[in-house]
Amino acid sequence: MENFEFVVPTKYIFGQGTSSKCGEIVKGYGYKNVLVVYGSEHAKKSGLLDRIEEQLKTNSIDYSLLGGVLPNPRADLVYKGIDIGREKKIDFILAVGGGSVIDTAKAIALGIPDDGDFFDFFTKKRKPHTALKVGCVLTIPAAGSESSLSTVIEKEIDGRVVKNGCGSPLNRPLFAVLDPELTYSVSKYQTACGITDMIAHILERYFTNSKGVTVTDYMCEGLLKSIIENAPIAINDPKNYDARSNIMWAGSLAHNNICGVDRVQDWASHHIEHQLSALYDVAHGAGLAVIFPAWMDYVYKHDVMRFAQFAVRVFGISMDFDDPSSTARDGIKAFRKFLHSIGMPLSFEEIGAKEEDIPHLLNMLGVDDVNRTEGQFVLLYRKDCEAIYYRAAHYKYSD
Repeated sequence: MENFEFVVPTKYIFGQGTSSKCGEIVKGYGYKNVLVVYGSEHAKKSGLLDRIEEQLKTNSIDYSLLGGVLPNPRADLVYKGIDIGREKKIDFILAVGGGSVIDTAKAIALGIPDDGDFFDFFTKKRKPHTALKVGCVLTIPAAGSESSLSTVIEKEIDGRVVKNGCGSPLNRPLFAVLDPELTYSVSKYQTACGITDMIAHILERYFTNSKGVTVTDYMCEGLLKSIIENAPIAINDPKNYDARSNIMWAGSLAHNNICGVDRVQDWASHHIEHQLSALYDVAHGAGLAVIFPAWMDYVYKHDVMRFAQFAVRVFGISMDFDDPSSTARDGIKAFRKFLHSIGMPLSFEEIGAKEEDIPHLLNMLGVDDVNRTEGQFVLLYRKDCEAIYYRAAHYKYSD
């Protein structure tokens, strides 16, 4: 087990009706001038944004609105939010939406008090040292951004789309309102994408070379089993409160790092996928459904017994002690079957990606065959990442 420090300062406010307390919550922290960041027109049409505005007015809190956040959030809206924040002397950011909205709010919060270009934090030129506080009202459980220390933004630089993350304790939201009823209107496809994303967050931590981590292994496996159990219920019965509640809470636990504290984490699949969603504007969860199993196919021989453990404990596959590799492969197959069952794509063709773009994807990823690698479970050079992309491009599902 690795040494670790673990703090999650985010206050979770969970349950039915909790979204009606936003104004009261913000006032309780003493903030008086809020920038409300949201995404699509759905926030308005559903009445949620109107209700939040009314709550802020009732609690004598000034506010400005910034809408239009897109999936795979862009830097241009962050710059706009920074300008508004400085002009209006904003002292708090409230994100109303899913991961893209929360990530945008976090980036704005980093940029307002900073003298330089906020994207320097995402290209690792500088580290952030201060930020405004962020709170969030979660409407799409997926990214876990409501209590994570990470944010991901994409920006076009010299004709190339760069999609990078910035991890910092400054990014942890002050509070997260988790009202499962707000997720009833999330489409089946978006729900499935979110479920895939949270599973991937757990697996990036689960596949590790760190030893003696049984406590967190069982936590990871328990979360995975709960997500897999509740996924078809939430997708097919979208107003099932218990299923939606379990999925929502699992999404937060998947990415607040409770599942990764005692181990070296991987994150190759996420970074490899980021290039797909940047180039093709595909949903992040859908891209992960294509890339993660391809990564598993490529690396499982590195630690067959860990993959066999995943197969046995998560999918209930019988252990073949004479041939653990077959158990490991059955686990990967079961994972793909689950993803297929909830409507996720499994190949380049299904997400509109092109095999001939693989060299460009690799250039975007920025790996080489000497020093610049991806991942920790297995160090992946350019040739390895290329092989994973090709596996994803050529995969054909068969039950």
